[in-house]
Amino acid sequence: MACIGSSRLCARAEKLCQFGHFAQLRRKVSTTCFTLRPRIEHPTSVLVQHCQSRTSIRDCRANVTRMMSSMQTQLPGSLHDYQVDPYRLLEDDLKEVYEDIREVLIRNTTQKELQTIATYYFDGKGKALRPMVAFLMARAVNYHKERNDLLVSQRRVAMIAEMIHNASLIHDDVIDQPDFRRGKPSINVVWSQKKVTMAGDYILAIVSIMIAQLQNDDVTLTLSQVVTDLVQGEFMQLGSKETENERFAHYLTKTYRKTASLIANSLKAVTMLAGADDQLAEVAFQYGRNIGLAFQLVDDLLDFVSSLPTMGKPTAADLKLGLATAPVLFACERYPELNAMIMRRFQEPGDVEKAFELVHKSQGLDQTRFLARKHCVEAAKLAQSLAESPYQKGLQVVCDLVLNRMK
Repeated sequence: MACIGSSRLCARAEKLCQFGHFAQLRRKVSTTCFTLRPRIEHPTSVLVQHCQSRTSIRDCRANVTRMMSSMQTQLPGSLHDYQVDPYRLLEDDLKEVYEDIREVLIRNTTQKELQTIATYYFDGKGKALRPMVAFLMARAVNYHKERNDLLVSQRRVAMIAEMIHNASLIHDDVIDQPDFRRGKPSINVVWSQKKVTMAGDYILAIVSIMIAQLQNDDVTLTLSQVVTDLVQGEFMQLGSKETENERFAHYLTKTYRKTASLIANSLKAVTMLAGADDQLAEVAFQYGRNIGLAFQLVDDLLDFVSSLPTMGKPTAADLKLGLATAPVLFACERYPELNAMIMRRFQEPGDVEKAFELVHKSQGLDQTRFLARKHCVEAAKLAQSLAESPYQKGLQVVCDLVLNRMK
């Protein structure tokens, strides 16, 4: 069998199609040998090019094995060799999420402009990562518990997760004042700062009502923690001037609170609603925590390598906001002059351009990718502890999607 993608090694290629079809659930779900997203360059890509030549599979395997044996101390581990498309798998669950969110936001106010502002980012053009992962975990845990249906309460948590996320984007836009988000004018450009702020508050108010309607005290506490973490994370980002030794720990804590807490706690919530025990709820939480951290690490990396048309927002945006993300913090190891720029939040003329250059000259991007991969590998291991199902496999594929996304 020939190699099928620039990120696959011949030594693993035959494994890709060993999995047969799963049983029918709501539609036919099949395993496929394809790459879901363009992949970030892998250190072993030169070996793949060799594999794609006329060299025999046996010789290719031997060469790859020898090379990989010397790399085992450098790579955090391998992700799964198996892929389904989570978005196709959950097509029925996802197709009306944004419509339902818009409906509940419109239904709870008679203020027409508030309706328009509050629903501005619920246009279906986002990645829908949070509801998608919430649905996957809910269905995977339900299957683990030997039930096939998706609970209404679990669907509501998926909606709540996306609503909290979008409310945080609105408040971020008020603070950061960007010109674009998701390829269109950001909400703060279209409406006044006061109206936008109130619209974000309105979304969170409706979220509070929806959480109360779940009528589960433990889930209420779990989801309420998300908002607490978001506010604390934003405060950490606004005032970070730590010593060099504290800086990376501060960054990871801030990243958890601003990004990973929402995913971790929403996955814990859907698991609790399934009647799972504390151990299974912790598996869901830790899976979400690792996915969230990896997602933000990749996001920070893409800020240095993607373009405006790809990301839907300008690159080097974090530097321009005075923020030192993982690529910059890693680059400090090679270029200590970055420390002074971090302390003054890249405010002097030329700081942004110089920092951008030094990050690309350092190993900062590779080290950020490496750390993201470690979190994805850990998340995949956690997903493997669930009963085997298309949804459990989908949770493993999400790790691949997060690690190799281009926007």
